Amino acid sequence: MTFSALPIQVDWDVPIPMSDGVVLRADVFRPSDSSRCGVLLSYGPYAKGRPFQEAHTLEWNKMVSDFPEVTRGSSGQYQNWEVVDPERWVPAGFACVRVDSRGAGRSPGLMNFWSPQETNDLCECIEWAGEQAWSNGRVGLAGISYFAMNQYMAAANQPRHLAAICPWEGASDWYREAYYHGGILSRFPSTWFDRQVASIQHGLEGAIANPHTGEKSTGPEALSSEALASSRVDLPAEVKSHPLIDSWHLERQTDWTRVKVPMLSAANWGGQGLHSRGNFEAFVQAASQYKWLEVHGLSHWDEFYKDRGVEIQRRFFDHFLNGADNGWDRERRVQLLIRRADGSFVERHEDQWPLRRTDWRRFYLNLSARTLETGAPAASASAEFEMLGEGIDLMTQPFAEDTEVTGPISSKLFIGSSTEDADIFLVVSLIDPEGAEVTWQGTLDPNTPMAQGWLRASHRRLDGQRSLPYRPYHTHTALEPLTPGQIYELDVEVWPTCMVVPAGYRIKLTVRGKDYEYAGELSEFARQFHQANRGVGPFQHIDPDDRPEAVFGGTITVYAGPGHESSLLLPFIPEPLPS
Repeated sequence: MTFSALPIQVDWDVPIPMSDGVVLRADVFRPSDSSRCGVLLSYGPYAKGRPFQEAHTLEWNKMVSDFPEVTRGSSGQYQNWEVVDPERWVPAGFACVRVDSRGAGRSPGLMNFWSPQETNDLCECIEWAGEQAWSNGRVGLAGISYFAMNQYMAAANQPRHLAAICPWEGASDWYREAYYHGGILSRFPSTWFDRQVASIQHGLEGAIANPHTGEKSTGPEALSSEALASSRVDLPAEVKSHPLIDSWHLERQTDWTRVKVPMLSAANWGGQGLHSRGNFEAFVQAASQYKWLEVHGLSHWDEFYKDRGVEIQRRFFDHFLNGADNGWDRERRVQLLIRRADGSFVERHEDQWPLRRTDWRRFYLNLSARTLETGAPAASASAEFEMLGEGIDLMTQPFAEDTEVTGPISSKLFIGSSTEDADIFLVVSLIDPEGAEVTWQGTLDPNTPMAQGWLRASHRRLDGQRSLPYRPYHTHTALEPLTPGQIYELDVEVWPTCMVVPAGYRIKLTVRGKDYEYAGELSEFARQFHQANRGVGPFQHIDPDDRPEAVFGGTITVYAGPGHESSLLLPFIPEPLPS
């Protein structure tokens, strides 16, 4: 990929007035010849004046070391966390607008993440950008994670200048994907809020200065700790005070019938805990006539900045923002990087998700032999384990030939608990012929298993209209406590995965009552990486208020056999396999 050396006009701290009088601040990167072009806009809380290289030095150094192409044709001077690099986009005919969200960075106001107020702000920024002299009137939303998650609700509001969105490794259902996995509180909101958000709040002293302007990245004000606290909604406290789906969650849910803008949704096979399910769900549920799904691997930032990722995004946006007749509209709707056991990938394009030719195979739990079998066991059996212990492992026979598993997974379990509730943690792993587990670089953890799923037993009620055999959908609107000694049927959603299982390898299912832990040796990067929590990154489930030991420290019994056919449903893909 080549990049032009055309000069870039940069306008720092451009004011964008909101309808309620608050003025947000944006940096605008555009062609210096004042030509009108499509706009790529991002709106988020990470302070537009903080260089990627300084704010996330470890991640930046690893990325450019592993993939030198990231800086080819770019000085990197305008790099910012999780948003596009203007030096790779402006010369291609785009304007790039970075807005500090309300209450963050250079923008004053009340921080209130993913709220209706933020959605309204983003829509007003879109309309502002569409009306500038350097804009052709067509605005696209681009960015990773936070800059992806707020795109769906903005699209549902249908601002007239919004022409395309590319949510890259985001989430589309805050309750199920960011706050409560299967009804179990995730640690992520509290760790993220303290580490990455409160640290760049508007008015905070001691913040990194923008190296181009010399101005403090959190604005000219210096607010007291009391003023800072009163200028932000305490998201972790809000999340904990809403353990079930109620009006607070509902006003943050996307109306998919109104998401009609062209969309390129990009997921990560290793995005377990936040950066996977939402992109698949958005692709399936959005009403857009023109929508595509792209799925890749590696860490959270790599593929977005690599040549392949930039090229895919550029072709999509060039078509819908600049009217380029580049053949994008004729691309097949699903673009997959098929994952192999050695960590490599092979690209393949499909037409739907899940894949139409999927061969759904159910493997039954044989608790006596601790195996996964294609036939249901004839005799009843049970297995008990401590909720805070290592759980139980069940494995398939070694695969006779290379076999692809790509798609969503589900499990039906019959369980009992010694207490009034139980948390089920399911881990699907790949095991090599020597018995060692194979893991991969995930979005936010260097050692990620093949797939994971979660369910709190008291949240077992299904939505009959939205549940599918391969994707159970729980209502999360009421608690149904367990009675010790009784058996309950649970349908557990396991997030989508992709793997070509080599001949001689096996698939293992682990049923646990606590988070997965990677038991192998950590790499040097993993030892330095602050979120390398041995398998699940920052998405642990260890809040003592949500998981009191009196309830979640007992024992779980799993049942199998006639009338209690516990099983795992896997998506096998017939040939041709990627070579």
